[in-house]
Amino acid sequence: MGRKIKFTWLHFLARKLKLSTQQKHPIQCYHLYPFRQQNSKLQANNALVKSRNYPRRLLNPQNPSTSSQTVESIHYYFISSAKMATGLLKRAASRVQSSPAFNLSLIRAHASEAQAQKVEPKARDTASLKTFQIYRWNPDNLSKPELKDYSINLKECGPMVLDALIKIKNEIDPSLTFRRSCREGICGSCAMNIDGCNGLACLTKIPSEKTATTITPLPHMFVIKDLVVDMTNFYNQYKSIEPWLKRKNPPQVPGKEILQSKKDRAKLDGMYECILCACCSTSCPSYWWNPESYLGPAALLHANRWISDSRDEYTKERLEAINDEFKLYRCHTILNCARACPKGLNPGKQISHIKSLQPKA
Repeated sequence: MGRKIKFTWLHFLARKLKLSTQQKHPIQCYHLYPFRQQNSKLQANNALVKSRNYPRRLLNPQNPSTSSQTVESIHYYFISSAKMATGLLKRAASRVQSSPAFNLSLIRAHASEAQAQKVEPKARDTASLKTFQIYRWNPDNLSKPELKDYSINLKECGPMVLDALIKIKNEIDPSLTFRRSCREGICGSCAMNIDGCNGLACLTKIPSEKTATTITPLPHMFVIKDLVVDMTNFYNQYKSIEPWLKRKNPPQVPGKEILQSKKDRAKLDGMYECILCACCSTSCPSYWWNPESYLGPAALLHANRWISDSRDEYTKERLEAINDEFKLYRCHTILNCARACPKGLNPGKQISHIKSLQPKA
């Protein structure tokens, strides 16, 4: 039967049934053998109550003729004793609550809570206020661009800068304009400059400092309105590198995917994660000076992604297309792009790899 399990509360039940527990062999429970690995007493007790699915064998070694009626009576006494204990606890709680000392402590607790509610709101409001200086410009107005201050209560706002912008737009100034979509750092729509650093508003936490937080559009980009910039040139440069798989030969199995080894697939790590938010390109001084001719970190990173892909068969043509004094070699490895990337990528490293693949003059 395996190891026998002893339960101390069975002695109490045995006294109720007038069974002797003073013998050499105490009462032991055999029918709970399937639950021997459960260390919790509560689970063992529940197992006893539900033991009707198992053979009813609660035997005394010196009296093996114990009938199933004895087991049923044990179940009855177990449940009735639990009800009796619950009733005693309720009576004790009612006596404690009706005592004068308990009532006095309850009154004091309510009084202190009421006083705290009178004092705390002012302190909370003043401590949680945060000011945001947001770039505002409307092309329909003749006024110049300006930084407008907005104060919000951080206790009633989410932790991210995008939460603050949405709160300002919904509750203070509906005319505030900005892009946003996924709120999870996937789409790259909410890219902007926050306290002098490019980043995604949905991934940037609101600074805990009491000083005002300045939010402006991406630098050196044409502003459409408020925090919305014109991305036309950026997307045209991305399109110029032909960011799709190009093959000279059809796949070996028509209609099936082109296989790639794990080693070749690992070469694409650090490039395919780019979400085209333009944080890297707009932080690059070379891109500021030559936005029309220099492709920028984002476009060159994607160019290297297809150059390094083992399934692509236009590697030589891709290298020749970007082998230009301005398209590629305007990068001076300043690495502002690596610092600004919200996905932790390093476009400067990928640009250096492209330069190493170019034929030497």
